[in-house]
Amino acid sequence: MSGAVDARADGHGLDGVADAGAFLARLVRLDPATVVRLRPEPGPGRTALWARLPWDVLVVRTVPGVAPGDVTVGAAELLAELEEGGLPPRRDDRWRWPLPPIASRLVETLPADELRRIARAAAGTLREAATRGVGGRAVGQRALRDALLDHVAVVVTPDDSPDTPVEVPQRLVQGLVRMGFLGPGHVQVRVAGRWVGLVGPYGAAWSRKVQEFSLKPGTGRPNG
Repeated sequence: MSGAVDARADGHGLDGVADAGAFLARLVRLDPATVVRLRPEPGPGRTALWARLPWDVLVVRTVPGVAPGDVTVGAAELLAELEEGGLPPRRDDRWRWPLPPIASRLVETLPADELRRIARAAAGTLREAATRGVGGRAVGQRALRDALLDHVAVVVTPDDSPDTPVEVPQRLVQGLVRMGFLGPGHVQVRVAGRWVGLVGPYGAAWSRKVQEFSLKPGTGRPNG
């Protein structure tokens, strides 16, 4: 498959331009070169927008409208063409990550304000460590960031599996907060196979083990 198949004649098919624009704008601020995958949802008139954040988290927001099939395009290019309705050249070969299973189970609900507090505390820790070091020793910014993202922010013990706690890493909390998916009320902690997700009112962030994210398919797009 070519990396840049022209699909402009089809149009992107999205009716929720404002919602899609908010999602894409945040993506582009985090990574101007990133791609977004459009997948029509089962049921009437909805499309899921999937993307990968720089810290190994997949994020998704569902908007009204039906995309012309399962396609991947440049996020910045789609943002530029949203109002006109055009679909940028396809970049299907740049999507290299499996998606979590469709079916998931709810294991806990968390107050949105608590996740905001956790995210603010992490940002404060990063600033302090970058300024003062850790234990009096200077630590590189990248090492600090990675250690912070790997930190388990929340541990949930499901009622139906008390011997199998669910760990919610800081990278998931940051994904939900940085993408603007939080609102008033609560956030769902969900599990789908080996994936853990935080589902807010405006979108979801999903993660699985870091070593699994590093696996790359040989050719083409993985099933998912």
